[in-house]
Amino acid sequence: MHCLWTLPEGDANFPARWWTIKTVFSKSLPATEDRSPDRVRRGERGIWQRRYWEHTIRDDHDYAAHMDYIHFNPVKHGLAPTAVGWPHSTYLRCVERGIYPADWAGTGDESVEAGEPV
Repeated sequence: MHCLWTLPEGDANFPARWWTIKTVFSKSLPATEDRSPDRVRRGERGIWQRRYWEHTIRDDHDYAAHMDYIHFNPVKHGLAPTAVGWPHSTYLRCVERGIYPADWAGTGDESVEAGEPV
């Protein structure tokens, strides 16, 4: 899951937020996945990777690069033919707000400058 958050002033508690998201989601699913003894001992579900990557956005260019990465990632990994084809994205909302043109990333045949954010 990729996301950009704007947190309240003076509050940068990413770990608590991710813990809450993972906990609530995990409890909503039956525990049917295979788990290693280590994960069982720690009370971890096999549906999550252990770590997350956080990054403070530096400027408008950095924000745009991360938005492009998030919206193009399902295309990059073959989950959708185009950005508009991924139903779990904020891409269409961004199109409605005029942030992206409706044909951004075209048909999926083009190479899009949406590399790994730094």
